[in-house]
Amino acid sequence: MRYLFNCLISIRYIKEPLTKMKAILLFAAALLFTTGIYAQNKITPAAPGVTYGKPVKADDAIPVEALAASFKGSDAYKGKVTGKVVEVCTKKGCFMKLAQAGGKEPIMITFKDYGYFMPQNIVGKTVVIEGVAKMSTTSVEQLQHYAEDAGKSEKEIAAIKTPKKDIAIIADGVLVVM
Repeated sequence: MRYLFNCLISIRYIKEPLTKMKAILLFAAALLFTTGIYAQNKITPAAPGVTYGKPVKADDAIPVEALAASFKGSDAYKGKVTGKVVEVCTKKGCFMKLAQAGGKEPIMITFKDYGYFMPQNIVGKTVVIEGVAKMSTTSVEQLQHYAEDAGKSEKEIAAIKTPKKDIAIIADGVLVVM
């Protein structure tokens, strides 16, 4: 950026009109190029059939309610899970939560290597997630960070005092079903 600024300053010292025009056009092209590089990628709005991350098919997905039973003495389940999205990170879509039956705490979903993000309109949609589900303990600091990203109030964030043991999923890919 500093180079572009220096180019702009030095343009005023060029005497020939044609050379000056070339310098201005070169500066404008460089400015557009750098703007394009630093522009944010737009997240595709959620709609049936849209996938995020690795391509996912809906076959063989288990419902969220059956996830806890699928561990079968193991501490992880690798496969597909289907459920309804009840929350998404309001800052950039870096996590989402799936509803559980019986008023249980929603299941936290993060995305492998933060390689992709979810749109805000995915809340209320049914999705199929492919990835690894694990029983995990989330620290107080991480819970407060998630609460902040979800747009919770300072009072709600301060009320988080204990770690939470629950199922968490690291998703390779997400398919919007409906």
